[in-house]
Amino acid sequence: MIKDTRSQDTVIVQSKSKTKRYGLAALLVISASGLAWAGLNAAPSELSIDSNRVQLAKVERGNLTRDVSATGRIVAANAPQVYSPEQGYVDLLVQPGDKVTKDQVIAKVASPELNNNLKQQESVLQRLRGELERQKLDARRKSLSLTKTLDLAQVELTAAERENRRAELSIKKSLISQIDLEAAVDNLSRAQLSFAHAKQEVALAKDTLAFEFRSAKSDVERQQLVVDELTRQVRNLAIKAPVAGIVGNHLVQQKSAVSASQALMTLVDLSAFEAELQVPESYANELGLGMSVELSVGAKNIIGTLSAISPEVSGREVTTRVRFSGQESQSLRQNQRVTARILLENRENVLMVKRGAFMQQGGFVAYKVEDDIASRIEIAIGATSIAAVEINKGVQEGDTLIVSSYEQFDNAEHILLR
Repeated sequence: MIKDTRSQDTVIVQSKSKTKRYGLAALLVISASGLAWAGLNAAPSELSIDSNRVQLAKVERGNLTRDVSATGRIVAANAPQVYSPEQGYVDLLVQPGDKVTKDQVIAKVASPELNNNLKQQESVLQRLRGELERQKLDARRKSLSLTKTLDLAQVELTAAERENRRAELSIKKSLISQIDLEAAVDNLSRAQLSFAHAKQEVALAKDTLAFEFRSAKSDVERQQLVVDELTRQVRNLAIKAPVAGIVGNHLVQQKSAVSASQALMTLVDLSAFEAELQVPESYANELGLGMSVELSVGAKNIIGTLSAISPEVSGREVTTRVRFSGQESQSLRQNQRVTARILLENRENVLMVKRGAFMQQGGFVAYKVEDDIASRIEIAIGATSIAAVEINKGVQEGDTLIVSSYEQFDNAEHILLR
């Protein structure tokens, strides 16, 4: 049987002074731990984050300008399209990118039908003019004949008056009978009546001739208007540039058949530009004509005015147009990219803080920093701009807020910033 080690054990008695010393050390350790825990409980924190990972901003009082950021491009304020005036075959005389001057012939349309119609109407005009000249000759001939008739009636009246006077003298001297006197009086009455009718016929005939002449002249004038209109249409077959600028692009092929009012090409007026901006749909109801717009084109800022707002939404954006003076647009280029601030409203003497990613929380909570401890508080925001946010409740001027994203905070009530 194997013996155990009981015979090798020795009993050691510990002195009372050493026991007291170890007990005092343990008490000191426990006391220090309690003090440390009490210090942490004075400012409890559920999360600890490096201060370099957050962005801080002070609450300030000042004027807040509500604005909306937008992007867009420079477009020509006047970019007319050129249309075919008639049906025919087009001959394009300029190429895209070519510079053109105002009233320069940029295209021609060949219209055989229109040219043939013009020639026919010119022939009708010549015929009517010939008839008018013939009408003039006939009027002169008829007028001469009428004058002759009137003159003969005047001669007969004069002769009848003379015979009447002779008969009156002769009856006094009893040289003729009463019957001869009465016959002379009848001849005088007949001559007077013939002369009066001749005068009326001549007047009526002259009025008739004048009416026929005016009618023939009116036919000529009406036909002249037809010819003038066709001449204008033929002249417009040589299409001129309505503005000075450059050719944008062709809308038809060279020598192709075109119909009346068909678009042929686009011209770009380089003397006047506008900005076409795309504004988020959420701001559409706040936009108004005449609002000021600050445009950034490269390193240059230009102030413009909102001149047009599209009534429709495309791709969750609203298209707007900004107009500015011609002098400011001299350094701009077609399709140049721009960024802009549309100034919606100006608020004076408000509490505001720098705008940041904390707005992703809905604007209801924020973290206020005091002595490296960030505490969650409730806030109420008002107007917002590109650079700042108005705060109506929960903060005072001079407070420091965390304005970066709160995603890493996990809704903690207190956060220690290391």
